[in-house]
Amino acid sequence: MLLHLKRQLCAFVEQNIPDFHLRRLESLKKLKLKNILKRKNPYLFKAKNTFTAEELVRFILDAHLSSQEETLFGAFLERVAIFTCQYCFNGRKSAAEGIDLEFSRDDVLYIVSIKSGPNWGNSSQLKKLQDNFRKAKKILGANTMERRVVAVNGCCYGRENKEDKGDYLKLCGENFWSFISGENSLYLDIIEPLGHKAKERNENFHQEFVKVVNQFTREFLEEFCLMTGEIDWEGLVRFNSCATQP
Repeated sequence: MLLHLKRQLCAFVEQNIPDFHLRRLESLKKLKLKNILKRKNPYLFKAKNTFTAEELVRFILDAHLSSQEETLFGAFLERVAIFTCQYCFNGRKSAAEGIDLEFSRDDVLYIVSIKSGPNWGNSSQLKKLQDNFRKAKKILGANTMERRVVAVNGCCYGRENKEDKGDYLKLCGENFWSFISGENSLYLDIIEPLGHKAKERNENFHQEFVKVVNQFTREFLEEFCLMTGEIDWEGLVRFNSCATQP
């Protein structure tokens, strides 16, 4: 089964990974310098001893894109996980609030909330996760008194030493992929297809990235630099934080 699963998974990833790269590129092209500057900490720029407009622009772009890519790729990995479980255990996208996947295995109904990695939420978000699990258990378990419903927080990478959280399980990395597929090596097998035409697509992204760096640097020089060429730190902080700014 593993060989056939790997073939199916490779085909799915190679077919769908272009969507991740496309969304990543679209996100880059939609960026506006001032919108990013409003959301970033100007004091941090100064504390990092930033001197040039290009250096600052690259810094904020890298920070913004890193966060954006994590979100986009997390959504892609969720699709991979659902596809895998659908193939192996007839899993399906759940209609319950906050639940991404549900499937039956060994007379147990599993409800799964999928996250990228283990350190994904604060205390409020964890409480919301638990509330979603309780509601879903109540609804899905009401169909029959014989059915046991188990909630799982599945993380696509990382480790978790204490998997039993009381009212739900937290499975990460190898254990998560094994759980939804029944195959222990799957967490390694998905690496290769993710690189499908990656070099070509990343070169295309880099070409567009350089254009945005140049465009933003020119704009920053015009808007937030003094005639001497130095960064106008007071002007930048006013733009970011002044209470009376229109």
